[in-house]
Amino acid sequence: MGCIEKLDYEVLIRHASFPEAAKYIRSNCAEAYEVRPGFKIFDKAMIGIPPVLIGIDGDTLTFPFTKPCHGTFLLRVEDAAEAARIRIVAKRVKPSH
Repeated sequence: MGCIEKLDYEVLIRHASFPEAAKYIRSNCAEAYEVRPGFKIFDKAMIGIPPVLIGIDGDTLTFPFTKPCHGTFLLRVEDAAEAARIRIVAKRVKPSH
């Protein structure tokens, strides 16, 4: 993959803070996973304040994406293969709902 902008994504929050993104994921996603900054999602290194959270609902991922000079956006993307990979390699944490 390589370019987030080529994915069919939905923007949930524009100009999100990292705590705001983490709170949304913990409150609204069935599964939550912690990764370190630099973790690659869709072949792009994630930027953030550790730990960075990724949410999963079925095959749909919710994650913060930072585009330099544009800010951080909370995105939702459906991708079964990437969801399966994250379930294997990332640390699962309890959501807050």
